[in-house]
Amino acid sequence: MTFIWAFLIAGTFCAIGQMILDNTKLTPGHVTSLFTVLGSILAFFGIYDKLIDLAGGGATSIISNFGYMLYTAALEGYENMGILGVFSEMLTKSSTAIVGSIIFAAIFALIFKPKD
Repeated sequence: MTFIWAFLIAGTFCAIGQMILDNTKLTPGHVTSLFTVLGSILAFFGIYDKLIDLAGGGATSIISNFGYMLYTAALEGYENMGILGVFSEMLTKSSTAIVGSIIFAAIFALIFKPKD
């Protein structure tokens, strides 16, 4: 059942993103930023935790999860070290994803040639 929920949740996010791209003049960068902010807003209201419990990887493999990770890490930093903890711990949860993205982007840039 988790696989079905993962497909439905991730598919809904992707469908919403595609509808935004098709019906507005926003670029993919705008939509990425929008979903990152949406993930942090959903985390603030406690909804994203429920999505992760329900859909598992379907909620953690999309870009809105980055906003969720930034928000939860900043909140934990604030609880542990005050306002300075927000800045010092904000990227602790997402640093693996960021470094992985950079490494894979470099590998793919070496392997594949862009179209002209």
